[in-house]
Order: sequence, then C-alpha cells, then structure tokens
Amino acid sequence: MKKLFCYLIAMTLVCGLNGCKKYLEAKPDSKLATLQSLKDLQSLLDDELRLNLTSVYSGEVSANDYYVTDVDLAALSKDGDRRMYNWEASNVFQSTSNDWYYSYLPVYYGNSILESLPNIERNNSNSVDYDNIKGQAYFFKGLGMFSASAIWCQAYDESTAEQQLGLPIRTGTDFNVPSVRSNLAATCQQLIADLKQAAALLKVKQVHVMRPGKIAAFAMLSRAYLYMNKYSEATLYADSALQLNNQLLDYNTLTASAENPVREFNTEVLMHLSINTPAILNPSVAKIPNELYTQYKIGDLRKTIFFKSAANNTWTYKGSYTGNLNLFCGPAIDEMYLNRAEGYARAGKLTEALADLNQLLVKRWSKTAVYIPYQSNQQETVLNWVLTERRKELLMRGLRWMDVKRLNRMGANIDMARSMNSNGKTLKPNDLRYALPIPESIINLSGIEQNP
Repeated sequence: MKKLFCYLIAMTLVCGLNGCKKYLEAKPDSKLATLQSLKDLQSLLDDELRLNLTSVYSGEVSANDYYVTDVDLAALSKDGDRRMYNWEASNVFQSTSNDWYYSYLPVYYGNSILESLPNIERNNSNSVDYDNIKGQAYFFKGLGMFSASAIWCQAYDESTAEQQLGLPIRTGTDFNVPSVRSNLAATCQQLIADLKQAAALLKVKQVHVMRPGKIAAFAMLSRAYLYMNKYSEATLYADSALQLNNQLLDYNTLTASAENPVREFNTEVLMHLSINTPAILNPSVAKIPNELYTQYKIGDLRKTIFFKSAANNTWTYKGSYTGNLNLFCGPAIDEMYLNRAEGYARAGKLTEALADLNQLLVKRWSKTAVYIPYQSNQQETVLNWVLTERRKELLMRGLRWMDVKRLNRMGANIDMARSMNSNGKTLKPNDLRYALPIPESIINLSGIEQNP
C-alpha cells in the first residue's frame, strides 16, 4: 500500500497544478535532490506559490463570515465547495490539490530542509543564515500542522486531547514510513515545539514578509495557543510580537473608494500568507451577513474600507491585506492586539485589555468623527467587547472557523446557520462536523482513520 506522504507528492503529477509536475516528479533531478548549499535551501523556502499563496481555504468556506444565495450556490462548478458550505459529512474535497495536500506540503519542505542541513557545515561565516534557514523550516512545519489541525481535528480540550484524533506527524521524508493518526495532544505538542524552535532560530526581521521571521513565529504561537484556549501563553507570545513591532495601519490614510483599499505587504503584515480564493469566496458570490455589517458604527472606517455595496442591497468584502481578491490569512499586528486584549480580559486585567482595544480602534476611526473609548470595570462586558471587535476586525482572514470552535468549547453556544431554498440548516456547538472529513482519496490510499 502506498504511504500517505508518497501520495501527497505523487498526486501533484496528475493534478495539473502549474509547475508542480516539473518541480516534484523526479526527485533525483529536482530541487529536492540538489539541496547542497544554503542558497539551494533558501531557494526552496522561497517557493511562494506553494508556501505562501495557497493556504487552506476550507475553514473559511465552512465558517459564517459570509453567505451565498441559492442561485449562486447552484451555479458553482465544484460540488465539493457546495457540500463544504452545507457542512456535509463526505465528499467535500476534490481528490487532488486539496487542502490536505496544501497543509502537508510545507511539512514536507521543512523536513527536506532539516534533513539536508547536516550535510552543510555550519561555521562562523554562515551561522546566522544557517540558523535562519533552519528556523524557517521549523516554522513551515508548525504552520502546516496547525492549519491541518484547525480543519481536521475537534477543538482542543486539554482534558480529552489524548483521547481525541489528531493528525499524522511526519518527521522525515521517507515515504516508507507509514502514516498513522496521532492523538490531538501529540499533534499540538509537535506543532508548538516546531514553532518554538522557529522562534529561537529566526532573524527578527527578514528581507521581506514573504519569509517568516521571529515576530511571525511569536505571532503564530499566540494564534495556536489561543486556539488551544491557553490564554496565558497566547498573551505572552502576542506581547512578545508586539514588543518587536506594534505599528498599526492608520485607516485614515487609505482610500475607501478604491477597489482594494488595503495595500499588499502593509505595515501590519508580519508574514504574507494568502488563500488561493475559490469561487465560493469570490466577492461576486460571497455576501456579508447584514447582522455583521450593521455592527460597524458611524465613524468606523472599516465599514467603507472592508465592504462594497452590491445588487439587492447586499455587501461584499474588499478589505483583504493582499491588495487583491485573494484572502489574507497570515499573522498581523491587529490580530496580536486582539489576542493580547482577549488574554488580558480573561485574566481580569481590564485596564490593559481596554488599552489594547482602544489603541487598535482609534486607528480604525475617522478623524472627522469622535472616537469614544471603551470603558468598563466589568470583566464579562470587556471580554464581550473584545470578542465583538475581533469578529469585526478579522473577518475573511481564515480565523473564524477556529474561533467558533474554540469559543464553543468554552461554552459560547454559537450556532452557525445556512439558508437554502427556504430550508434552514444549523451547525450546533461542538458538532462532530467541526472536524471536516479527510479527503476520501487520502483515506483510500493511506488507510488512516476517517473522522466520525
């Protein structure tokens, strides 16, 4: 039986992904076989098409940042996206070039780098670059595992994590090593360990935000710990990131009438990652729920920078930090302010939580309007404000699915609803469908256990 990871590489040969066949089909003649210098290794890590621009989209498709009309849903060419939108329990992924592949490819790249590094001498003249490359390898491994865990695992609960299904943990490139699903505790321990290794090795600032630096590693650790409901750690790493870079983008400097008001690689971006946006998330199809749109108050610049009016009194999203239609999902400074604010609020540090929240929002408020700062000494009130602003700031960023999962695990009781042909469908808190079905092609070729 072919092993799982062998399939992940092999399926690129039949998927037709541009350049993929040439890149990976013949390992002895490819980049993966000629990793003989630090320059070779960095070149592999700079493969932006596969490591930066094709992040997983299934969480965003499954979440409630948007809705699709019956007409647009019926017109979609991919039945899998329709089924994913409706939270079906099977056949939501195409057999090749799916999110499983795009989650595990960074893991494979990272392992390739780590296996090649011992063949290159580390010395005084190359030690900084050597360690930086090693750190990038660990970062992409941790990133890939975290992305996959948010899609194919149930929400993390420390009391049950050892009994919950996790993911195959690939620590090398040997195709002969069979893939077996670990438990969720082991999966999270591995991705945290990889991200910590990355943070210890990476340069603070890279030559470009397409490469992960130390701040991006801190930010991903904060995101991962927040998803695991480990608020002290999430706060610590958000603070570590903000100590090194806390420069928010002033939305008053943006042109709200522009087709894409927020420029690519702007000052808030800690690392550029984006979703290769599928048709169902394209602004011509995905509409913003009115209950979300109406939460933005007069004076809040996000109301005109994030949204564009469409037919039939509907709204579409145009605020991506990619500067185009593809959705940004990388770590950014605004997310770190909100992570730290949530951690402070849950710890009862209300002054600090409100300071972070107000510091963010004043940069989102029109200078021609009066911003009235949030003020309260009630913990529940402050926490609710933080979560509300998180919802409004980070929509369409690939975060809502994991936020709903983690918050429901804490008792938030968030229902997600779909309306189709006058029939309603609801995804209840902690439903087993919050762990999406693994692609059937992966199950058939690897024999790993499917999600219930």
